[in-house]
Amino acid sequence: MDPVLLERLTTDAICDGVQQLVVGAVVQHSNRVLLLQRPEDDFMGGIWELPSGKAERGETLDRALIREVEEETGLDVTVVRSYLGSFDYQSGSGKKSRQFNFAVDVAGADPVRLQEHDAYAWTALTEEPPVTDAVRQVLAGYRALQEQAAAEGSRNR
Repeated sequence: MDPVLLERLTTDAICDGVQQLVVGAVVQHSNRVLLLQRPEDDFMGGIWELPSGKAERGETLDRALIREVEEETGLDVTVVRSYLGSFDYQSGSGKKSRQFNFAVDVAGADPVRLQEHDAYAWTALTEEPPVTDAVRQVLAGYRALQEQAAAEGSRNR
């Protein structure tokens, strides 16, 4: 991942008054993406989301992403492929938060070992998953990138 891009994203967020940097991962396997369900008794309990979590003080976004995917799923990120955009929200503690989303590859897709969520699902990209509008937009952008790559691949054959 381009370190200049990561630094710019972090700097822009701080300039925008963002208090909490969060990273999210689109993990794909066999044309399905991994979604995790938040515990019912947690902030936004029961919703489905991308593997995600807060960057620690001084931690780069790519390092935070790799750590969070491993902590939440037990999966090892092998490549951070592309930046998919961000969205802002207010955290359960009232902090202005920005979630930066990236497409990642992992070493194998199973077993998923949950630490902080109640359930997981591999969801087809063609489905309308039960996620927030912000995550739905991230997945739509990811789907568009996949379609563009497939079209370019067929033209180059």
